[in-house]
Amino acid sequence: MLTKKQIQLLEFIQRRMARDGVPPSFDEMKDALDLRSKSGIHRLVTALEERGFIRRLPHRARALEVLRLPDALSHLTETADDKPRPAFTPRVISNTRPARPRGAMTVMDSPAVQLPLMGRIAAGVPIEAISEVSHHVAVPGTMLSGREHHYALEVTGDSMIEAGINDGDVVVIREQDTAETGDIIVALVDNQEATLKRYRRKGSMIALEAANPAYETRLLPEDRVRIQGRLVGLIRSY
Repeated sequence: MLTKKQIQLLEFIQRRMARDGVPPSFDEMKDALDLRSKSGIHRLVTALEERGFIRRLPHRARALEVLRLPDALSHLTETADDKPRPAFTPRVISNTRPARPRGAMTVMDSPAVQLPLMGRIAAGVPIEAISEVSHHVAVPGTMLSGREHHYALEVTGDSMIEAGINDGDVVVIREQDTAETGDIIVALVDNQEATLKRYRRKGSMIALEAANPAYETRLLPEDRVRIQGRLVGLIRSY
């Protein structure tokens, strides 16, 4: 039998994973449960793991998987009254494919679109803003959203690794200057540094949140941050 706090934490983890595709950070868990320190969260997580409700994934910091839910939380899978906005899930296109039967269709069969590769974007400490086109990359048309302008950037760094974005990946960006909480965006800081982070608004401040506990969230006044686009796709080479 789970305690009230254990049920609250399991519900919070399940809802956040359904919304964002990744588990919340320990700081977010602490704030959600109104605890004073993360040590209490560690104890709750350990208790849930020992009872077989969650599993910590190896080789990934703070990565959790919900294995099952108690009867008290069955509504999270049976109903969709609280439908969150779908979060970004990387659509990875490899540059190598196994042989396929003649006539079989894949996403790569859709008309390819040539996008400008603007250079590198930091998934870590921000780097200087990129404004020059280095070359073009072919992207399946199904990866693009709407008729808005899109461009590509090569990722450097590992601060978004828990969102499925690795060093060396090429991200596809839909150009726009607005975002909703939870979007992964290209942010231009002080008109000179560009970085790829999850966007959250906190009053008059903008939080640029990493998906790696090794990196701290940057909290900046909104006049220092310009949104340059939203992540809509990802290309990975092996």
